[in-house]
Amino acid sequence: MSLRNIAIIAHVDHGKTTLVDQLLAQSGVFRANEAHAERAMDSNDQERERGITILAKATSVLWHGKAGETRINIIDTPGHADFGGEVERILGMVDGCLLLVDAEEGVMPQTKFVLGKALKLGLRPILVLNKIDRPHADPDRVLNDTFDLFAAIGATDEQLDFPHIYASGKNGWATLDMAKPNDTLDPLFDLIVDHVPPPAAVELRDGPFQILSVLIESDPFLGRLLTGRIESGKALPGMAIHALDRDGKEIERGRITKVLAFRGLKRQPIEDAEAGDIVAIAGLSKATVADTLCAMDVTDALPAQPIDPPTISMTVSVNDSPLAGRDGDKVQSRVIRDRLLREAESNVAIKVRETDEKDAYEVSGRGELQLGVLIENMRREGFEVSISRPRVVYRTDEETGQRLEPIEEVVIDVDDDFSGVVIEKLSARKAELKDMRPSGTGKTRITLEAPSRSLIGYQGEFLTDTRGSGVLNRVFSHYEPHRGAIEGRRNGVLISNSDGETAAYALWNLEERGVMFVGANEKTYQGMIIGENSRWDDLDVNPMKAKQLTNVRASGKDEAIRLTPPRRPTLEQAIAYIDEDELVEVTPKAIRLRKQVLNPSFRKRKVRED
Repeated sequence: MSLRNIAIIAHVDHGKTTLVDQLLAQSGVFRANEAHAERAMDSNDQERERGITILAKATSVLWHGKAGETRINIIDTPGHADFGGEVERILGMVDGCLLLVDAEEGVMPQTKFVLGKALKLGLRPILVLNKIDRPHADPDRVLNDTFDLFAAIGATDEQLDFPHIYASGKNGWATLDMAKPNDTLDPLFDLIVDHVPPPAAVELRDGPFQILSVLIESDPFLGRLLTGRIESGKALPGMAIHALDRDGKEIERGRITKVLAFRGLKRQPIEDAEAGDIVAIAGLSKATVADTLCAMDVTDALPAQPIDPPTISMTVSVNDSPLAGRDGDKVQSRVIRDRLLREAESNVAIKVRETDEKDAYEVSGRGELQLGVLIENMRREGFEVSISRPRVVYRTDEETGQRLEPIEEVVIDVDDDFSGVVIEKLSARKAELKDMRPSGTGKTRITLEAPSRSLIGYQGEFLTDTRGSGVLNRVFSHYEPHRGAIEGRRNGVLISNSDGETAAYALWNLEERGVMFVGANEKTYQGMIIGENSRWDDLDVNPMKAKQLTNVRASGKDEAIRLTPPRRPTLEQAIAYIDEDELVEVTPKAIRLRKQVLNPSFRKRKVRED
């Protein structure tokens, strides 16, 4: 049986996971009477809630086509730039890829990012013009734009000669010619088998066993599972192996307890796996991503793909607020440290280091969303932590000694009416306009280059400015000299000056001061942020003050107090909102904003010292 290994890469929301659903269904993975969820590959809770893919996942289908029976291993990748580390890792274990491009939206920043990585590895992509049935689809324009992108990135003549196919992933059909409609994905399966070469490793099936670990996960029954493509030899249960790091130094020795292969959505134990196949191996406890697992007589490690460095970092520390320990059961610094290190081990795009402060760790990643997903996962697992405002990771130019900052390419699609306010706001944040053109149906596409720090917290303001109709996409571009100071948050905050429960009467009187983040009868403490001030300065207020009742002013005389519903920030909004001297307190049941220094007297003294 012949074998093909492919990855599906694309910009976020261009239909990768939906297409994989149809590939699985049409290859006979599901029985006719078997119910299966939409976006079956998005198995994690947050992926389902957010509607995006966060982790790269492998699946496998059998295809009986013109060339006979072929097993196709498919890897579904995330489309969001923050999870680019997942894409970079898995492209090393495939021999071809499907590049999906929305036939209406066209080429987007992440398309350029993932395509650049694929071309650098020498892959020859197949272009899938997806969502061809959308009302404003323009496949000819998108095909030309994609060809221009290939040329601009530096594709070879062989890579420029890419095949293309028109498809509707949602409706499950593909065709090589728009004049010849079709109702199945058969042409796409056949094109994959024809265009993607079989793994070169197949010729080394008689050599010593070697596999490069690319994905890592833990199984409650089997322990650590390391997934990768077998580069030579065979994997057999019970076989003695050892693990080597990038430099060829031995990490540990052990035996393969199980070899698991992907068969549809399930992983099944198999008796042997040959070179070229993508499998998961159990039996080792220390080996991790980018390590080589090999037969005992092999001493050279396989080369591992370098990963782009993180661009944003934040401090995760123990929750030390007066309400700490009431919601979560994982509050000790040792437990938080172990959880963060475990995340950094399985996700190579995240780096963790201990800071000089006690009980605090600096976590670096690709963007706010990636760090937000990590904190949300920890919160659901019962952790309580305090997190600081995200900071960009600066570099120093070795030749000139200048401070360099990360710059992102930002592509914005907005209604024509809102393009002026978007450009005005981003220009004030030191962004440079690179291109602006109409994209049809009353919309404008704006391309800018903006410092990463200027985009922290901008998403909410952008949605307000565009009445929720704008779409902002961003991807890391390069480092360049620091562009100067950027104005921060304009409004101050309302801070509770004592501990207790909020009173409706007090909040009602405070509403004229600004917007509330808390409602009545909620626990607060000194130094907790309860609202946004309508002016620029911070204000200490008493949210617990109750109405003084006398014989004359009885409780029933006044009409009932009606409060405006509070504005409760989500985790990402809270992280983006806070200032340098503030923290977000995250517990399984609450997200609270607070000042780093809770006591107002100490806070004022610290400001004077600074």
